[in-house]
Amino acid sequence: MTGQVNRPLARPFFDRDAEQVALDLLGKVIRHRVGDLWLSARIIETEAYKLEDRGSHASLGETPSRRALFMEGGTIYMYYARGGDSLNLGAAGPGNAVLIKSGFPVTDQMSGPQSLARMLELNPAAGGGPRPLEKLCSGQTLLCRALGLRVPEWNCRQLDPGRLFVDDDGYRPERILRTTRLGIPPGRDEHLPYRYVDAAYARFCTRNPLGRTRVEGEHYHFLVGN
Repeated sequence: MTGQVNRPLARPFFDRDAEQVALDLLGKVIRHRVGDLWLSARIIETEAYKLEDRGSHASLGETPSRRALFMEGGTIYMYYARGGDSLNLGAAGPGNAVLIKSGFPVTDQMSGPQSLARMLELNPAAGGGPRPLEKLCSGQTLLCRALGLRVPEWNCRQLDPGRLFVDDDGYRPERILRTTRLGIPPGRDEHLPYRYVDAAYARFCTRNPLGRTRVEGEHYHFLVGN
C-alpha cells in the first residue's frame, strides 16, 4: 500500500515503568509483515509484569528462554502458552515486560482487505471456517496466530520497522479499565491490578471485565484515557 505514514514507537517509549508502558500501549497498532502484506491489530488489552512480581516469568530467574526479559526495553519476549505463541515487549529494568493480551484487526491504507483475509486464513475457527472478526485476536495466542508471530522467529529480537513494529496511528482510548490479571495462580500476586483494557473494546478482549457479575470499584476501576 502507498501513502501510509508509519509512526513506529521508538525505544524510549519502552524504557519506562512496565505499568506505564502497558497503559500507553493501549490503542497502538501492531504491524507484522508476512510476505508482501502487513498484518495489523490494535492493542486493546495488556498486562504488566515486574521482576519482583511472583506472577512473572522473570521472578523464576534468568534462563536462555527467558533471556529477553533481562535485555533492554523494547526487546521481544515470546513464549508458548497453552500450545500457542505469546508476545511480550520489554520495559525499563531487568525482568519487566508487558504481555500483549488481545487485539482487534485493523484495515487501513497499510493493511487492506488482502491483509485481513490473510489473518483469517492464519487463524480459522475450530471447525475450519472463518473466525468472527471480534474473536480473531481475542487472546494472546489468537493474536499471535492471526498476525503470524512465532516464538522461534521473534524471541530475543528487536522490533524492526521493516518487519515488525508498534505503530501510533493517533487513536487514543477515551476510558481504560484497570483490573487484575488473568490466569495468575493463587499466592503468585494474583491481586495486583496490572491488567489494562480499552473500555470501548472490553467485550472483545480475553475476558470481559464488565461482565454482569463485575462491580466497579470492587473488580475494576475506570481510568481516563491515555
